[in-house]
Amino acid sequence: MKTLYTIGHSNHAIEKFLDLLKTHGIEALCDVRSKPYSRFHPQFRYQQLKEVLQKHNIAYVFLGKELGAKPDDLSCYHDGKLQYARLAETEAFQAGMTRLKTDLASSRVALMCAEKEPLDCHRTILICRHLRDEDLIIKHILADGYLEDQHHAEQRLIDKFQIVQDLPFKERVQRAYDLQSQKLASQMSRKT
Repeated sequence: MKTLYTIGHSNHAIEKFLDLLKTHGIEALCDVRSKPYSRFHPQFRYQQLKEVLQKHNIAYVFLGKELGAKPDDLSCYHDGKLQYARLAETEAFQAGMTRLKTDLASSRVALMCAEKEPLDCHRTILICRHLRDEDLIIKHILADGYLEDQHHAEQRLIDKFQIVQDLPFKERVQRAYDLQSQKLASQMSRKT
């Protein structure tokens, strides 16, 4: 069974970030930021990051156009807020997911976005949500180097929203994903 990793670049020094990738044997970094730039952390700008990864034999793949959380497709928005469900139905998103699955067949891949906390990022709430039923293990590389599996992250999400325990797990997790999607969409609309 294949494993997909995720990581947030946060405010890591590039050496620390590389160490996290190497510790977990990452061979390809899939950047899912819509805009592969960082105003405050220049080491994570597209060109700089791509060059340093090449020097360390880690492939760089940009899928922000397909899997990013700020799509150009206006049909993905309602009242100025991104709708994750609509984004997940687009041809671009589906193409990005297909590309990701293809890359997973031949490399040890990590999805990368900016947020340190997996639950605060679309890489978990959007992308991993749609991969959770695949024949795939999903692990989040945390800032301290530890791995959190998707099931544990989902349980934290359920606990965060205090979803009642008398529902089946699948229903509880879907409700928690929906609530977190709404929260993230609201935060995004305020930032833009």
